[in-house]
Amino acid sequence: MKKNVLIVFAHPEPASLTRQLVDVAVHTLQEQGHGVMLSDLYGMNWKAVFDERDFPARDNPDRLSFITESGHAYSTGQQTADVVSEQQKLLAADAVILQFPLWWFSMPAIIKGWVERVYAYGFAYGYKGEGNRYRYGDGGLKGKRAMLSVTVGGPEKDYSPRGINGPLEQLLFPVTHGMLFYPGMDVLPIHAVYGTGRMTAADIDAAKSVWLLRLEHLFEEAPIPFRRQNGGDYPDRHVLASDIAVGQTGLMAHIAERHDDPVTGT
Repeated sequence: MKKNVLIVFAHPEPASLTRQLVDVAVHTLQEQGHGVMLSDLYGMNWKAVFDERDFPARDNPDRLSFITESGHAYSTGQQTADVVSEQQKLLAADAVILQFPLWWFSMPAIIKGWVERVYAYGFAYGYKGEGNRYRYGDGGLKGKRAMLSVTVGGPEKDYSPRGINGPLEQLLFPVTHGMLFYPGMDVLPIHAVYGTGRMTAADIDAAKSVWLLRLEHLFEEAPIPFRRQNGGDYPDRHVLASDIAVGQTGLMAHIAERHDDPVTGT
């Protein structure tokens, strides 16, 4: 069945490995019969800074409250045209791929700015005017799939469980669990290409082949079993129940073991 995939990518160099992997994704997905939408943030000269210019008609001209003004602009149809266009792409997408190089342990500022500006109150948070009721597994983007495709300059061992940089899954947890799972999307494990600063032509070809195979299962792969806010693990919608993830704290406590995952049943 034909699906629509939105690829949001950030790299200023057209010959970069990031852009080459985007091209592989476009070709592979289209060969499968899917529709592909692209948001080339550098090519679009995307405005990365979230500020008062995002609210052409202020609800309160005396004091800038981002939540208030974001909700007002969204609900009254007074958002900027670039934000509306990206929201329409998101709504049309069955899957979203964020493709970027790892810069200073996170995403480039321009793609963070895409999230900040596009994720309006009422659209990606504050869904249905219900505050925090619809989040972490519920929300306006529920039913969509999402994945990060990340190019990493350093060697994979630096990001191993005891590696000096910390595991990539934990470094990017605010993106996978926060920016993607928070508004309801099912998030697939991160696809990473390591050691990009020392890759040969053969290494690049191999990386492209691995990425192609991963894309072929984009709509079949099991998502990360993040615990859903409204699935019973958080009785007060804030803190894990005492009998859940006993003895665990921190980020990983919010990922269920596969065998107790209520979504996949595995």
